[in-house]
Amino acid sequence: MDLKKTNAPINTITYNRNEMDTNTDNIYKSISIIAKRANQINSEIKKELIDKLEEFATHNDTLEEVFENKEQIEVSKFYERLPKPHAIAAQEWIEDKIYYREKTQE
Repeated sequence: MDLKKTNAPINTITYNRNEMDTNTDNIYKSISIIAKRANQINSEIKKELIDKLEEFATHNDTLEEVFENKEQIEVSKFYERLPKPHAIAAQEWIEDKIYYREKTQE
């Protein structure tokens, strides 16, 4: 997932309800699908951030020394400036990039 190429809004915006439920004809199903995708995106971002921050980790037993690592600060600032996972998921939903299927009852 390339987070730099997403065109999701950084700020909170209001979505058109009719635009959000066109695929399912049910706003609650749409919101549920978007929420599940937002959870997936959040876990991907979290895993990626932890992997990048592990590179800068120093394992010292003393708390007296605090190291300021500029690369670590830049990585953290990059992830803070990203759009929130729910905004990315909502943008993917509007652009029909989310695949979903319904369980069929037998």
